[in-house]
Amino acid sequence: MVEFLSQNPLVILIGACEVFFWVFLLGGLAVRYVLRRRRLSAVLLVGVPVLDVVLVSASLLDVAGGSAPGATHGLAAVYLGFTVAFGHSVVRWVDGRFAYRFAGAPAPAGPPRYGTAKVVHEWRGWGRLLLGWGIALAVLAATALVAGTGIPDPTTWPADPMWGWGSRLLPVVLIWFAVGPGWTTLAPPREPARA
Repeated sequence: MVEFLSQNPLVILIGACEVFFWVFLLGGLAVRYVLRRRRLSAVLLVGVPVLDVVLVSASLLDVAGGSAPGATHGLAAVYLGFTVAFGHSVVRWVDGRFAYRFAGAPAPAGPPRYGTAKVVHEWRGWGRLLLGWGIALAVLAATALVAGTGIPDPTTWPADPMWGWGSRLLPVVLIWFAVGPGWTTLAPPREPARA
């Protein structure tokens, strides 16, 4: 395992970005709500998107330096795509809980459970998933462009170490659609009648 990590410093960077995402997020909110230092909080929270820039830059510099695009570059693209797509909603969710716990804000409302609001919520979540997948595919294309390998035929993606990440996400997209917006659109849950 140590040998694998020493040969793949990009894997270490991906792990470090995940750890620092939570350090900057939780630290920034703790500084805001516990210590009441809004400027310092803002500086820490700016670190969250900076991590994405660092990761994609490192991945592109790695292939520009001669490394063959591989599974690690694909993982970096997927991580970036999903951090961009879901990062804001995660930050908002955690911020609401911090504000409730430390600043006397009202308890955050949970996701809608019934009717049209539930359907809209499911479509938005699936839309974020599509956005994350789209960003990941765009970063994969940029990586291929920088490496000079070009974009392979999509039928060959499953066998390609880097592009395989794009095809692995397709079942996730389809299953999420089926159990999320597809199902709730066909049969929106109704609020139980009150006695």
